[in-house]
Amino acid sequence: MKINEGRTSIQTSRAQNDLVFALDIGTRSIIGLVGVVRDEKLHVLAIDEEEHVRRAMIDGQIEDIEQVAKVARHVKERLEKKLECNLTNVCVAAAGRALKTQKAFCEMEFDKPQRVDEEIIGRLEAGAIERAEEAFAQEMDQEERQFFLVGYTVTQYLLDNYPISDLLDHQGKKVSADVIATFLPSEVVESLYTTMSKVGLEVASLTLEPIAAINAAIPENIRLLNLALVDIGAGTSDIAISRDGSIVGYTMATVAGDEITEALMKNYLVDFQTAERMKMDIRDQEEIEFTDILGLPHTVSNDEVRVCIDGSFKTLCKEISEKILSVNGTAPSAVFLAGGGSKLADMRECVAKYLEMDLNRVAIAGNNFSVNAVSEEYDLNNPEYATPLGIAISAGLNMINDSCHVMLNGKRSKLFRSGSLTVMDILMMNGYRSQDLLARSGRNIVIQLNGKRKIYHGTPGIPSKLEVNGEETKVSYIVHAGDQIHFTPASDGENAKITLADIVEPGYESRTSVNGKMVPLDTLLKTGDVVITGKGEDLPERETPVIPKKTEPKEKVRQEEKPEVKTAVKPIKNVKEKPKDPEPVKHVKSSQVCKFVLNGEPLLLLKKEDRSPYFLMDLVEYSGIDLKNPDGVLQLRVNGQESYFQQELKSGDKIDIYLQKNNMGDK
Repeated sequence: MKINEGRTSIQTSRAQNDLVFALDIGTRSIIGLVGVVRDEKLHVLAIDEEEHVRRAMIDGQIEDIEQVAKVARHVKERLEKKLECNLTNVCVAAAGRALKTQKAFCEMEFDKPQRVDEEIIGRLEAGAIERAEEAFAQEMDQEERQFFLVGYTVTQYLLDNYPISDLLDHQGKKVSADVIATFLPSEVVESLYTTMSKVGLEVASLTLEPIAAINAAIPENIRLLNLALVDIGAGTSDIAISRDGSIVGYTMATVAGDEITEALMKNYLVDFQTAERMKMDIRDQEEIEFTDILGLPHTVSNDEVRVCIDGSFKTLCKEISEKILSVNGTAPSAVFLAGGGSKLADMRECVAKYLEMDLNRVAIAGNNFSVNAVSEEYDLNNPEYATPLGIAISAGLNMINDSCHVMLNGKRSKLFRSGSLTVMDILMMNGYRSQDLLARSGRNIVIQLNGKRKIYHGTPGIPSKLEVNGEETKVSYIVHAGDQIHFTPASDGENAKITLADIVEPGYESRTSVNGKMVPLDTLLKTGDVVITGKGEDLPERETPVIPKKTEPKEKVRQEEKPEVKTAVKPIKNVKEKPKDPEPVKHVKSSQVCKFVLNGEPLLLLKKEDRSPYFLMDLVEYSGIDLKNPDGVLQLRVNGQESYFQQELKSGDKIDIYLQKNNMGDK
């Protein structure tokens, strides 16, 4: 790349915000790649790589989040320095450990032939995904772990019962789609998002590593052939199969390059890094020199090292071959080997032997990378680039199926599907908490003033606002593909703030004490303070208005009209916190009180000082439910009807707030 041309290209790309940043979070190392899409190809601008200093990942799964984040941050910062830009969004792929797949079919029929647009295709694919999720949920009914849908591929479209590669803009009465949905344990996906968050990156797209690798190594123009792509990493070997123009299956083997490294460590008493170097030296060194953990130098022959790793090496090749056969049913027409493990000596020969294929039909991936990616600075013909290139190509060239996306506040939401999802699920997946739904009033200050109890109220909170597709709704609403969610979190009210000067009658400043002591007039009062002002015969005849500082509402409660009315809250199941006791309602007119029935028991509350209504969220604190650690799904009902936090209440309403156990598993 010529420097001037490169800088101009980068600046233009940055201005247009079309840089594609991909991170391949591997077991051995992290590879970062930045490119820009021009003329339907990914033009790679920069690549950076760093190995983990210790085993922070096992079998493609992040074990030490802090350590992986540290290495990823180094890669990101070096790329930013080289390109003179800030990288904020990243494209990633999840490893295939514990990968599970589910096939499904969906069909749509119309009254008369019509043009198939993007909306119809989206509904068709979403329907197939929902069926896949239902079937998967039935199969995994006894599984304790939670799984998320992380990707899917359409294996076949049909238009009026005839196979077709692309439905868009065709005319027909009936369309159908076969899909393969891919599921991974929640901890695999969540650890990846957590790590990226610690690096200061927002995940722009998520795919599966074998999907990414096959998009780089086996472009669409050769997928009519029955081909297998094997991405051999350090911890896992991811496998994808193509046939008849589509990707028809995925699987993975939990054996990879680490098994060979560990065999060398045990046999020669060397550390991990030394064993890794020895493994690579087998390809081109007749004699291999190393120093063991005792500090003793050694020189061994190439043949001796091969004998040492023979068992592990054959196990790796046999496992890969068996996995290919289990998905494909027979040996494919050709096999492409990618990843660092593909560089192991005799790997092609051994895989060909177990698959009973001609050696010429087993190749090292890389020669097809140029179909979708180019670079003037880097040699991309490297099998280790299959996954990072594939991640960037998949995102940049829109190869990731996203018919099931949901928009949250104008941005594509992070969406971990595991069956039907509610708005609450979407909010929780995207960083919101239960507390964001509840507007809590500011804390009150309760003091004794001249022997009488006085309450100074905090300001009321601002309720949250929740809309789906422009209509106000509840958090239990089931979301659908393409839904537009707008959520404004609740804002807590300000705590009451009262100084001594706010309550002292003019002329009595010098005769006022707080808890028996003379204090400055700017002293902030707190709950429990005892304030005495004036002499006995000089005590003020009227009560001080119950107001927060800097507001002038009228007095809410007078002290002379009715006997005390006691309130009670019925204990309910699944209570983790003691329910909040309402402020005693003493000597008030009925017009100043809101009367509710909460969980079958009366609840009397003073009307709010600003005369604003009570919302359902206001009563949650009186139910005793611990929203930080709920034991089930929060159920809200008003007058027997399912409701939502923002519902406005009227005096006399009957409210039920309780937790219901979720038998379908945690969400």
